[in-house]
Amino acid sequence: MDKNNKVPLYLQLVDDLIKKIENNTYKKDEKLPSERELCEMYGMSRITVRNALQELDRDNYIYKLHGKGTFVSSKTYKQNLVNLYNFTDEMKKIGKTPQTNVLSFKTIKADKRYAERLQIEPGEEAYEIKRLRLADDDPFIYETSYLPKYKFPDLTKEDLENSPMYKVFNEKYDVSVSKATEQFRATGLRKEEANYLKLESNQPAMMIKRFAYNEDELIEYTVSIISGQKYYYTVELS
Repeated sequence: MDKNNKVPLYLQLVDDLIKKIENNTYKKDEKLPSERELCEMYGMSRITVRNALQELDRDNYIYKLHGKGTFVSSKTYKQNLVNLYNFTDEMKKIGKTPQTNVLSFKTIKADKRYAERLQIEPGEEAYEIKRLRLADDDPFIYETSYLPKYKFPDLTKEDLENSPMYKVFNEKYDVSVSKATEQFRATGLRKEEANYLKLESNQPAMMIKRFAYNEDELIEYTVSIISGQKYYYTVELS
């Protein structure tokens, strides 16, 4: 580090650590040296090192696990919230191979909560579908979808294993998604979600609730759990 450089020392450390992350000196999910070790390695104060790590954390280069240390993040992917989108198409746009694993597929009788969300009567049948969305074999999103069964009779697990959900809607039922609304909130990973996403339980994540419509008729309610270490959203305002 050059103490005569006009660039603050903590930013010089940030640049050096980024270079080491990008050239795989420190690999994905590898534990970084502790604050004390970094102080000794670079001859810097604890405050300078801490400021550098905070900067890297804000830019999603690293993540912290309480009591375990600081680790290198997976590469994050940006999703622009301007137009209606789906995971499969967005991953293809950035040169990634999307994959969907259907974890479970069953018919349920909607209780009052889910009946209200699906705009059906309590006791009516609905599909509950759990899926894991991956890009280049890296797990990104744990999804639970609810669909009114009357709208998609004879839908099967195999349908969703062979084609994207919205493509099945369109080709098998001549139903398209014309609009959607999404609600975002912070959450902590439950054990099952963390296991599938290969993360720690109770780690911070995003929860997105999507209500998708064909014209004014609701056809899908999906709860997505997304690791903020791997994926983030940008909203364009005009």
